[in-house]
Amino acid sequence: MWNDTDLLRNDSFSCASPSVEGYRYFGVLLGSAVTIVGTIGNILTVLAFVTDANLRTRFNVLIVNLAFADLLYCTILQPVSVDSYLHLHWRGGATWCRMFGLLLFLSNSVSIITLCLIAMSRYLVVAHRTSSCARLLLSQRGVAALLISSWVLGLASFAPLWPVYVFAPQVCTCSFHRTKGRPYTTVLLFLYFFLGLGFVGLFYFLIYRKVSVAAKAFLKYRPSRRSSKRKQAEAEGTTDDSGISAGASTTQSCEISSDGAVAEQHGKQAQEGQTTTQNATQHASSETTSKASPVVIQNTPAAANSGEDNEFKRVTRMCFTVFLCFVGCFAPFLLLNVADKKNRAPQVIHMICANLTWLNSCINPLLYAAMNRQFNQAYKDLLSKAAHPLRWFGRTHWFTSR
Repeated sequence: MWNDTDLLRNDSFSCASPSVEGYRYFGVLLGSAVTIVGTIGNILTVLAFVTDANLRTRFNVLIVNLAFADLLYCTILQPVSVDSYLHLHWRGGATWCRMFGLLLFLSNSVSIITLCLIAMSRYLVVAHRTSSCARLLLSQRGVAALLISSWVLGLASFAPLWPVYVFAPQVCTCSFHRTKGRPYTTVLLFLYFFLGLGFVGLFYFLIYRKVSVAAKAFLKYRPSRRSSKRKQAEAEGTTDDSGISAGASTTQSCEISSDGAVAEQHGKQAQEGQTTTQNATQHASSETTSKASPVVIQNTPAAANSGEDNEFKRVTRMCFTVFLCFVGCFAPFLLLNVADKKNRAPQVIHMICANLTWLNSCINPLLYAAMNRQFNQAYKDLLSKAAHPLRWFGRTHWFTSR
């Protein structure tokens, strides 16, 4: 038999309201879809990175870190939210409620920090790819340190709020208390959701401006075919999608060193008198081939750099879309909480805005599949391998039944 204390404690974990009796079933369906799609999609992202050598780059490590943050939410937290919506009641107790709130904001903070790192890495590739700072940050050790720091910083930021994580009936989930955690919670939300995401937007704006200026400059300056041939003789360094080459430092410095090497070589040949008729003939032949054959022109570093620029733009466009989706998912919820400080808005409005934030954790793999050919192909290969036992079982069962 319940006493008054038990009833009071029970009511503090209830979000039942006539306005959400019907809506809760939509929340259950949406939350279940987010759990399934988000878990499968983010696991595929991690497996694609592990199994596909073309995807194992320093930049894609940031993508995997974002996938782990989303997996934390989709696999562990989202099913708990579905259960709360189904029963309109938190059934985990006070301790699990505090743990849920901590993990929720840890996942969100790591996502925001990773989005900042992605935008920063894209900007460094465009503006400061030759600097020692950029090379240090985008090295293997640098990226590993940044990823570990993202989780440590997120945990250190929201762990002090442990005593004020409570059940929030407006959204039928656990979060920090709106007044007891101030002003610390206000500072955190400003730093992460406004200042952090603002810096992400600023980085992408600077990237857009740099790329626009470079495109206009390229239209004014078209290298001659002779200089394109000389560029073809150098630049053996490789570059991954982080934009940091393993060999030469930049394209410009490669061109300068190549031209200098050619001039020095010709000077030595003229000085030592070792230029033979055979070398002259080969040189003339190569000049004729470079002028006559479009295949040679297509294989020049200028064409390769053009392909790398196009790939860079596609990856940057994908990352910017991920950022926009994150802002689109969280903006209504944040604006509602700022505008409705006294909780006068209907509870169903709070739930709808909170449900939009769920989509952020499952939408990224869909964007990767739609906007990145390598991830798309890796997903298809993994799904094909996973479906192979099912096809084999289906064929075996069909032959047995006949």
